Amino acid sequence: MSGTNPDPEDDKITGLEPGGGVPPGETPPGEASTAGPQGHDEHGTKKITQFFVIAAIAVVVLLSLLYFIGYIVGFFD
Repeated sequence: MSGTNPDPEDDKITGLEPGGGVPPGETPPGEASTAGPQGHDEHGTKKITQFFVIAAIAVVVLLSLLYFIGYIVGFFD
C-alpha cells in the first residue's frame, strides 16, 4: 500500500535537507546563552528580621505551652 504525503507543502519547508535532515545552525540553541548579570542582585531578608520572626514564633509557642500546662494543672477553672 502506498500512501500519499498528507502535507502538500512538504517540499517547500525551508532548512530541510533531502531525506529530512536539518543543517547545522538551522535549529535554535538548546539552552539560553545569558551568562552575565540580569539587572539586580537577589538578597534575602536581613538577619535582624529573621531573628525577630523566629523570636515572635518562639514567644507564641511558649505562651501556648504555658497556657496548656496551667490548664492541665488547674490554674484556669
